[in-house]
Formats: sequence, structure tokens, C-alpha cells
Amino acid sequence: MIRRTFGKAAVAAAACGIAFTSAQASAAAGNGIVKGKSAYTMQDTISRITDDIAAKKIKLFDVIDQAKLGKDAGVELNPSTLIVFGNPPLGTQFLTSNPDSGLDWPVRLLVYQDKDGQVWTAYTDFTWIAQRHGNSDRAAQFKTASEVIALIVSSVATHRLNRRKVSNQCQRGISFSSSNDRE
Repeated sequence: MIRRTFGKAAVAAAACGIAFTSAQASAAAGNGIVKGKSAYTMQDTISRITDDIAAKKIKLFDVIDQAKLGKDAGVELNPSTLIVFGNPPLGTQFLTSNPDSGLDWPVRLLVYQDKDGQVWTAYTDFTWIAQRHGNSDRAAQFKTASEVIALIVSSVATHRLNRRKVSNQCQRGISFSSSNDRE
């Protein structure tokens, strides 16, 4: 069931010109985590992602430097930053379907550096989230969320998409909140 559901998300993403690697497909099918390599340094990756979020008028809730938190607690870890963002008019629709969905909203995108220095992005697949919470009545909203996160991570991907082409295809039906919206 998870593989079939993920397949639908992959088809939706493909309609926006977004290609999932087999590693991403199997990761999302197994544990819901979608990972991608960044072509940039840790700081450049974070900056590009937060700039892209701002350009889309998506609300940035927080940028949490987990490595600093670890250091402050006496624990050494590789660079790791959690970016928390969302579009309340879209995201809150998942909660109206099932309040437990609030465990996965707003969106959390992890940027981290592995022991070899490679920077990665990771987030929870929205189709996996829908299945986890039994959100069967918000397919269009989950499709939109999947398209948006794919566009955001494509801003740092090692295999760059034609963002103008993808953006034009995906803008249909995507409504972002204005910077004045408050949750």
C-alpha cells in the first residue's frame, strides 16, 4: 500500500518535471524520509533554501542549529540545521482532516553534513504523512505540498532541475500565504 501510494506522489511530482531517484523512492516507501544531496556548502544550502521559502511567500517559523544545541549541551555532532516552515492556509487543512496531523506540520526540512563533508537535505514524504494519519480526503493539498517541497529542495540539488520550467508547471493551483498571514 505504501509503495502504491508513493507511486501516486511520484507521478504527481513527475507531472511537475521532478524526478525521484530510486534511492529516494525506496527511502520514502520504507520510512517516509526523502533525502537529496546538496551541491552547496552547509551555509549556502541553508541560505538558498530560506531565500526560496521567502521568495514563495511561505512562512518561515524557525531555523534551528542543532549542532549548536548539541555543543551547548556538551555533545559534538556534525553540522545539522532544522528549517521549519509552512503555508498555514494549506497546512491547517491537514489538521482539519485529522488533528493528529499536527505532529507533522508545519513542514520540517533537515539540512545536515555527513562525516565525509557531503551536505544533505531530508524531509518526510507527504504521501507517507497522509497515510500515517489516514488523510484520505486531502489528496489535492498533499499533491501541492509535495510539489512545493520538491521545488524548494531543487534549489540546492546536485542534479539541478530546470526551475523555471518546473515552477511554471507547478504554479497552477498552488496558493501561498502572504507574509502578513499569521497562524
